[in-house]
Amino acid sequence: MKLTILGGGGFRVPLVYGALLGDRREGRVTEVVLHDLDAGRLSAVTRVLAEQAAQVEDAPRVTATTDLDEALRGADFVFSAIRVGGLEGRAQDERVALAEGVLGQETVGAGGIAYGLRTVPVAVDIARRVARLAPDAWVINFTNPAGLVTEAMSRHLGDRVIGICDSPVGLGRRIARVLGANPNEAWIDYVGLNHLGWVRGLKIAGRDELPRLLADPDLLGSFEEGKLFGVDWLRSLGAIPNEYLHYYYFNREAVRSYQQAEKTRGAFLADQQARFYDEVGAPGVKALDVWDRTRAEREATYMSENRETAGAGERDADDLSGGYEKVALALMRAIARDERTTLILNVRNQGTLSVLDTDAVIEVPCLVDANGAHPVSVAPLPDHATGLVCSVKAVEREVLAAAESASRSTALKAFALHPLVDSVNVAHRLVEGYTSVHPGLAYLK
Repeated sequence: MKLTILGGGGFRVPLVYGALLGDRREGRVTEVVLHDLDAGRLSAVTRVLAEQAAQVEDAPRVTATTDLDEALRGADFVFSAIRVGGLEGRAQDERVALAEGVLGQETVGAGGIAYGLRTVPVAVDIARRVARLAPDAWVINFTNPAGLVTEAMSRHLGDRVIGICDSPVGLGRRIARVLGANPNEAWIDYVGLNHLGWVRGLKIAGRDELPRLLADPDLLGSFEEGKLFGVDWLRSLGAIPNEYLHYYYFNREAVRSYQQAEKTRGAFLADQQARFYDEVGAPGVKALDVWDRTRAEREATYMSENRETAGAGERDADDLSGGYEKVALALMRAIARDERTTLILNVRNQGTLSVLDTDAVIEVPCLVDANGAHPVSVAPLPDHATGLVCSVKAVEREVLAAAESASRSTALKAFALHPLVDSVNVAHRLVEGYTSVHPGLAYLK
């Protein structure tokens, strides 16, 4: 089975390959093709993968190419993990927004809109090529903003593109652990959009244990989200929000913390990864050791500004192991081998949330089998959550329309309508700022 990874020179690719090395069953991946526009990054990551596979018998063969059509042709699965504009582009997204006093995070608010406007045209081109060169392939989208990009690609690939994110899975596992339950035996009632969802229940053996958690302030305050949001707010909501909702519920504090930080997250990662790729390229260096050390630092500093604002302290050791690669491989195995499973995924709505249309991509539990991912029916969201979901989905639709029409005025509308952008005048300045620093937005007229 052939797996193509787009963005194959990306830092997190060894997580995926490491997970593949542990899969020894029939129908496994035997060939991995890495595609990236940067040959130097491809070379560095290939070195890390070679060291990972050094002691593994019959490891999947790895090849690398800068030719997109060559990478896609004949693929069974395509993992799309591209970053249009690179990490420097992300850093610019953050700087432009923060200069206007609004959030510049890569998936939320102004930064997410800018990233989406750069990424959607490229993602659509990839989707069209997959449809032509590998029509039977399944595309698993890692690229942020994951829900928005998955929806853009679904217009050309239908249900054969599925978006993934490890945030809901990590949240469900933390709740289960706090309740003393096996996370693998828990049913997580989670619903929303990517980076905009809530756990409303967690069933163990058919019994919802979330009320027990909400009723116990000590338990509720003992894990990441309890520390991040505060016990009183979680009890008021009657649900546990995805960590990214901290940007909405504590927006002023988050913006102030990001403005006061020595570096934005994008700038930190850009510098960190530049050192990594330089160091791995040096002769005699153990590439895997360098990668392990760099990854540990990356995970430990994740959302550090938000945790500092909330006084949440350091991340727990159990939360430092990542997980998106495990979700991706579980999804791939379920489809390839018809190993039926349940995963929280980004898929077309298909009537699951009545307030959104059929084609809107949402993030919900799905039953997965050889025919793909099938969203599970969920109860309606409360009014406060419905309002936020509908508002952000409307913004995503304006981003898609702007990318399709190359309309600067539609892009302006997307910025102005976002709940975290508080002025049309600010939206005008954001459009001016982003188009002046991003060549990838030159198409907007």
